[in-house]
Amino acid sequence: MNEPSATSGRPPTVARLETAEKIPFGPLSHYQKLINADGGPVFTGVQTCEPGYQTALHYHPYVECLFIIEGTMHAWMDGGQDSPVELRPGDMISLPAGEAHAFRNPGPGTLRLLGIHNNPERIVHRLEEPPTG
Repeated sequence: MNEPSATSGRPPTVARLETAEKIPFGPLSHYQKLINADGGPVFTGVQTCEPGYQTALHYHPYVECLFIIEGTMHAWMDGGQDSPVELRPGDMISLPAGEAHAFRNPGPGTLRLLGIHNNPERIVHRLEEPPTG
């Protein structure tokens, strides 16, 4: 039987936010992919949201974890928008697979978060359109 090698010979993947493409998520937000489609088990990216930004109610077929880097985020599960959880820098929320959720930036500053998707590609199922204005 072959024993696992202490070194696989495969180099690590390095991603740099400063060079990652900014993908628009409406007029108040953009997303920058970091680690994805490289044969690894997760997809990661940083989302930057201006005050007033809110996602559509949506879900993923896998666990999603959101780590707050900067700003304030209000997050809720379907039906809980009147009593959201408030997250600040250093906080993380784990959202169960298949459970609808949403979040918003209540302001006053920019919200920046690291999204960790427990899947090699980001899959989003929207249940509604994002709010406008």
